[in-house]
Amino acid sequence: MAATEHDLGHEEWTRVHSSPEFAQLRRRLRGFVFPMTALFLGWYLLYVLLADYAHEFMSTKLVGNFNVGLLLGLLQFVSTFLITGLYVRFANRKLDPIADRIREDVEGGAR
Repeated sequence: MAATEHDLGHEEWTRVHSSPEFAQLRRRLRGFVFPMTALFLGWYLLYVLLADYAHEFMSTKLVGNFNVGLLLGLLQFVSTFLITGLYVRFANRKLDPIADRIREDVEGGAR
């Protein structure tokens, strides 16, 4: 049976949280999440500002009634899925191996 937070004592959680492996996991996660969040929020803010202050540019027709504003709005969805895919790939390669080692250490020590 896997160890849970309720099964482990405060000392064990303190040991895990202060371990070099946990610090590395936290550093890698933040190294991906914070820049990607800033990039996405910047991209979204640009879209909102263009929509509010650059009406002519955003209403520039590309094909038929399809304009720049619609293209940039749809690209918001594309970028969301792209970021999700990048995160899953990053987590599988860089985060999960460390998390697995930490979990094995905790579960092995709790038995």
